[in-house]
Amino acid sequence: MKLKAHYRIVLIYLLLGFFWILISDAVVNSLFEDRADIIFAENIKGWFFIAFNGLLLFFLIKREINAIKAINIKLMESYEQTIIGWMHVTDLRHRETKDHTERVTKMTVALAKFSGISKKEELKNIERGAMLHDVGKIGIPDAILIKPGKLNEEEWKQIKKHPQIAHDIISNIAFLRPCIDIPYSHHEKWDGSGYPLGIGGDEIPMAARYFAIVDVWDALIHPRIYKAAWTEEEVLAYIQEQSGKHFDPDIVELFLENYEQIRGDLIYPEWGPPSP
Repeated sequence: MKLKAHYRIVLIYLLLGFFWILISDAVVNSLFEDRADIIFAENIKGWFFIAFNGLLLFFLIKREINAIKAINIKLMESYEQTIIGWMHVTDLRHRETKDHTERVTKMTVALAKFSGISKKEELKNIERGAMLHDVGKIGIPDAILIKPGKLNEEEWKQIKKHPQIAHDIISNIAFLRPCIDIPYSHHEKWDGSGYPLGIGGDEIPMAARYFAIVDVWDALIHPRIYKAAWTEEEVLAYIQEQSGKHFDPDIVELFLENYEQIRGDLIYPEWGPPSP
């Protein structure tokens, strides 16, 4: 049975301490006979003992901490792989939006960086939120999700439940709670006419405001069963027209000013990349 780390450290410390005292006492007694010399040697031995045990504890604890860090890294990697798996499941269910999540994730993170966000943890939460933005569609029937045509009123009611479903899933996973803003709020609108809560303006989390623009851009510039792809000029004109309505005006301005860099070298529809 493998001992726990704290027991293992104490056991090693006790065993080495015991053998140190046993061997060092024997060496001192064999080398010195004068009482003053023995006392001096014992003092030196004590200081060496303190130094030795300090170094020993340092390396033992450091080794255990490194082992814990390695486990945490593997755990984080497994979490990331799970998120990527969810992302692919969502895109596979909604076949016409192949690679949609990867594209909008890259662009949202790029837009966030242009807004001045530089903290790795904050950018990582935005990235994960973008990857999970449609995870709530797991709870939407395929008959509605991939319906080849416009949805009726009842079907729209079902579709509009997916942010709440995402909230219910993510809020119960401590690791993912900091990423909840985009999955829960990316369908809110600046003027308060969105869903699920109907909040508007600065009430909408900033990450969701970034994502909303990118999500609409990608939805319009790529073909869907119910519509043809829009030209790049039409998409950008629409985003500008929706400034102050659907989108945060400041984020629209930032997006348009840095559009070429945000768009980057993404995959475009079959009709090819937009003209320069």
